[in-house]
Amino acid sequence: MPRTFDGSVGWAALRERFADRLDTGTLAALDDAVAFAAERHGDQRRPAGEPYLEHLLEALEVLVDATGERDPDTLRAAVLHDVVEDTPTTVGEVRERFGDRVAELVGWVTKSGDRDAYLARLRDAPDAAIAVKLADRISNVQRLRTHPRPAKRASYYHETVATIVPLAAGRPWFEEWYRSWQAEHADLDLDRLA
Repeated sequence: MPRTFDGSVGWAALRERFADRLDTGTLAALDDAVAFAAERHGDQRRPAGEPYLEHLLEALEVLVDATGERDPDTLRAAVLHDVVEDTPTTVGEVRERFGDRVAELVGWVTKSGDRDAYLARLRDAPDAAIAVKLADRISNVQRLRTHPRPAKRASYYHETVATIVPLAAGRPWFEEWYRSWQAEHADLDLDRLA
């Protein structure tokens, strides 16, 4: 069974846990990013009903706890990865508040227009953007069975295997996590074919 991540513990608990691994400047930068994301996402909920911020914190937890990421821009991009896609926030606002590199990473993982083109474009993304996307998708699929629509569970499994799993190639922790997850959820692919 692959490791799961839990954003429901909240930022304060994660911050305390990260304090021995992240320097004070990075923690302060994350304080700002988490506050911005919480304000922008507001009362948004995930498909299973959990507060949206939990998903963002899970993506951050994947990077810090599982992969050992310490780059403040990558970590802030993980927290902010859906702010342009799912709120009225623009990439320009992210750039103004968090800098060029964070805005660039958020831009890479922001879906706009054709979903297939977006997923194909990710193959050319910088390594940090791919890490953010892989962490984002882990949060999305670790509880895939709780999605309220069975057809969506099957199609999302298939999309993950076809387009996201290949992005994990050459990234050992991600490769192993996705391999384990894929095996545990293989029945969802059979549901798609039924």
